[in-house]
Amino acid sequence: MRRVSKLSQVAVAVASLALAASACGKTSSEASKDDGDGDGKGPAGSSYKGKGIGLAYDIGGQGDQSFNDAAFSGYDKARKEFKIGGVDMEPGDGESSADKVQRLEQLARQGYDPVIGVGFVYAPAVEAAAKKYPKTTFGIIDDNTVKADNVADLVFHEEQGSYLAGVAAAKASKAKHVGFIGGVDIPLIHKFEAGFVQGVKSVDPKIEIEKRYLTEKPEEGGFSSPDKGQNAASGQIEAGADVIYHAAGLSGQGVIQEAGSQKKWAIGVDSDQYKQKALAKYKDYILGSALKDVGGAVYDLSKSVVEGEPMKGEQRYDLKSGRVGFADSNPRYREMKDVVAAVEKAKEDVISGKVEVKTAP
Repeated sequence: MRRVSKLSQVAVAVASLALAASACGKTSSEASKDDGDGDGKGPAGSSYKGKGIGLAYDIGGQGDQSFNDAAFSGYDKARKEFKIGGVDMEPGDGESSADKVQRLEQLARQGYDPVIGVGFVYAPAVEAAAKKYPKTTFGIIDDNTVKADNVADLVFHEEQGSYLAGVAAAKASKAKHVGFIGGVDIPLIHKFEAGFVQGVKSVDPKIEIEKRYLTEKPEEGGFSSPDKGQNAASGQIEAGADVIYHAAGLSGQGVIQEAGSQKKWAIGVDSDQYKQKALAKYKDYILGSALKDVGGAVYDLSKSVVEGEPMKGEQRYDLKSGRVGFADSNPRYREMKDVVAAVEKAKEDVISGKVEVKTAP
């Protein structure tokens, strides 16, 4: 596996993947051999001719313990299982849409298939690159506006997992006061808020809910600033909240650290954050996580391409599909029988259609 670390905007604009590989001292194929994840040839008997998976991260990059790391898990699983190569790339600081277009076009030009943009910010880039490379399959996570025969829009019912998080928060709160922290004030994150609030109110309409968005725009660091998350969590705890749910990417690490340090409950997002090494010190206070199986979506798309039947069009994942859910890894959570029962009942109600979860506050 070769990974291109955070490049400056200028470097991204002028460098090719080949030059980046030279700077690292490896070509992609050499790196694939080094990590033992795959020989780039595909499974025996496969007609797959691609070089492997091209993965372009969203703001925060790999190591965010959440959204991007979830994408990497699917990328890694697919490479190992199908014995194919791959390259995953970080976004540049302050980069433009043109930089994203160039990144995806470079991946396609070098033969990576599928090429996946992690996050809605890649929509214009996927649309442009897909037109230029119609024989390559492109995927975009969290956006369904790109319509092309060689594009798969991988989207989720985030509000459903957030509804379960709200139920868990309301049942676990002793103060009858909970909090929501969104990374950026955009429609996608509004879905998390809407589901969470509805879940909380379904348990007790009188519970007080703190709400805070860290920034108005992604480029202002709402998804990539643990200090912002920590400060927001500190404020909500001071206001009386004893359970805080975040949908803030890397910034969510700060939320969890602050909650854990003050012995309050935190609820993670996207990945099962209880299991993440970077948060091990605070894991006893991670009540659970609203899961969004981004890795599963990356895996599904990669599998379809390797098998010669590429996915295309909107692929929407929900509680029923198992790609959205609520992680219950914390033994302390499982001991709270009333909380567990309430979350399971809420899940059943959503899947059966008895409860329809709102997508806007």
